[in-house]
Amino acid sequence: MRLEFIGGASTVTGSCFNLRVNNLNFLVDCGMHQGNGGESETLDRKAFPFDPSKIDFVFVTHAHMDHSGMLPRLKREGFKGRIFTTQATRDLLKPMLMDSARIQQSDADWQPRTALRAGLPPMEPLYTEADVSAVLPMFEQRDYAKLYHLGGGVKYRFIDAGHILGSATLELWFQDSDKEKKIIFSGDIGKKDNPILKDPALPDGADYVVMESTYGNRLHRPLGQSVDELALAIKTTFKRGGNVYIPTFALGRTQDILYILSGLVAEGRLFNINVHLDSPLAEEATKIYLAHPECFDEEAKKLFEAAGRNGAPDKGTSIFGGMKTGALKLHFTHTVDESMLLNRLKSGQIIMAGSGMCEGGRIKHHLKHNLWRRECSVVFVGFQARGTLGRRIVDGAKTVGVLGEEIAVRAQIHTINGFSAHADQHGLLEWLTAFSNSPKVFIVHGEKEAADALGKLIQEKTGLETHRPRDGE
Repeated sequence: MRLEFIGGASTVTGSCFNLRVNNLNFLVDCGMHQGNGGESETLDRKAFPFDPSKIDFVFVTHAHMDHSGMLPRLKREGFKGRIFTTQATRDLLKPMLMDSARIQQSDADWQPRTALRAGLPPMEPLYTEADVSAVLPMFEQRDYAKLYHLGGGVKYRFIDAGHILGSATLELWFQDSDKEKKIIFSGDIGKKDNPILKDPALPDGADYVVMESTYGNRLHRPLGQSVDELALAIKTTFKRGGNVYIPTFALGRTQDILYILSGLVAEGRLFNINVHLDSPLAEEATKIYLAHPECFDEEAKKLFEAAGRNGAPDKGTSIFGGMKTGALKLHFTHTVDESMLLNRLKSGQIIMAGSGMCEGGRIKHHLKHNLWRRECSVVFVGFQARGTLGRRIVDGAKTVGVLGEEIAVRAQIHTINGFSAHADQHGLLEWLTAFSNSPKVFIVHGEKEAADALGKLIQEKTGLETHRPRDGE
């Protein structure tokens, strides 16, 4: 068996692992790099260190672009095999990849003007919508917890990772000696008691584990405290006469925050709240969430089923909207012109827009027009990778560049990490110590400090052998 760490090993994005065993050659994830300014763009444009036409299969752990965003390029450059993932991930990837392709094309359309002035050749998009359409038929959906055979003595199954809708941990068995061995790719491990989704399932053992470490050096606040902090931030901002801006990823965090806001309204802790979801992609992802109640935890499932029994025209109103009370008014913004009109609303509004790290999307326009307003607040509810605009704001920058202008950071900045969909250090250790044996552990998908801290803790608490591989190792 040969395992090569293509990406997402010494970085926190760009996950891609190449496994060759028993004459089979396959990938686990094929993701884009994010953050780190222009370095991510450079990494994504590098040639694959393998021949895509020689890859037999791809396993996709979940629909976030740092795990799946390079699939259309892989197909365009010769991949002819099959892609295995869960049904919910397949449903989410169609709009996610199409949105990514449109961004690629938009950047390519804009870039020639700057390249021409710099004396550089124009840059082509990483892939197009046609490339996305070409890769979608290659997907084959797999059920959680069901064992499948690839041939050559290799078998696998997905178990629920509890991170976002459809997210999975991959368990894979192979035989390259007299004894069958098992390797596990954790994907992104979810946090227990996350809104909406089930808790992560626990594998029972392995010989090797490739394990994420995003929050390997941090602990999350309890969810209840984070909900209290969000409610207080909203109330104090409205009292100052400003708006609350929440940069969110279209997939996962948006649905969690809508669910939490709906709960705050239902409990009478917030009143007459207007929430503007300024992301057509987030609206589509929310609809896909509602199509997969089999992934919900018991509380969310009961709300969903109760809405159906009560004849609600949209079962999602009792989960995401709280609209049956009339107290939380959820508005969807579709066009760019509608998005721009939101900047005329000066107070008493919650505006949620992508991207979650403020690297693109409509949130940048809202920050340009409102980050300098002392009466407003920006509430960060997710991880901010190094090199991103969101990370610079969270780290206390006094001014930041936004859409070609230097903008003063005068709004109140709130970082509430209890909403993270990732397990924290304690959750990661709990996941690993559930194993019944003593695997070798490869620590990936984390910034250096997080990965090193988790590796050290694992060695101290369990005595397991750990290794932090480099990209390309």
